[in-house]
Amino acid sequence: MDERELLVLGLLMTQSQHGYKINEFIENNLGRVSDMKKATAYSILKRLNQNGYVDVTIEQEGNRPPRQIYTITPNGNEQFKLLLRMTLSSLDNVTPSGDIGFMFIDHLSTAEAVELIELKLQKVDLLIKSLASVPQHGHRTGIDLSIQHRITLLECEKAWLSKLIFEMNSSI
Repeated sequence: MDERELLVLGLLMTQSQHGYKINEFIENNLGRVSDMKKATAYSILKRLNQNGYVDVTIEQEGNRPPRQIYTITPNGNEQFKLLLRMTLSSLDNVTPSGDIGFMFIDHLSTAEAVELIELKLQKVDLLIKSLASVPQHGHRTGIDLSIQHRITLLECEKAWLSKLIFEMNSSI
């Protein structure tokens, strides 16, 4: 399943939009929960159009170049709901960043390993603060839930790293 399709279809559920506006919204508002690149969004829009999930119309404003406007179709609406249900009920067994490194941590001195883990802990803390500074969307509680989920996962990572540092320092 491709969550990026869900993202693009979800944005089209509220209104028809041109590709630039979709990309701009993702970059300005969802950059903390999605790292989708512009080329990827356009590729997905093309694929969604080919599959009958979105319609494309051409809009011309004044002397500006023509723009393609994307509108979700009834089939796209059904695909969106299917992807949404699948995403909300699925569980991916992902390998967190750094887990492979932890497998080989014994090849470093304890002092160096602790120093590196402390750096990671600082980065986790900065990311938590960054996400916590995102204004609440209120009427779009789904975005708030996504950010809260990321913060909760990062707080768990922070607690685990802190415990690991304590245990490693206790063994010195």
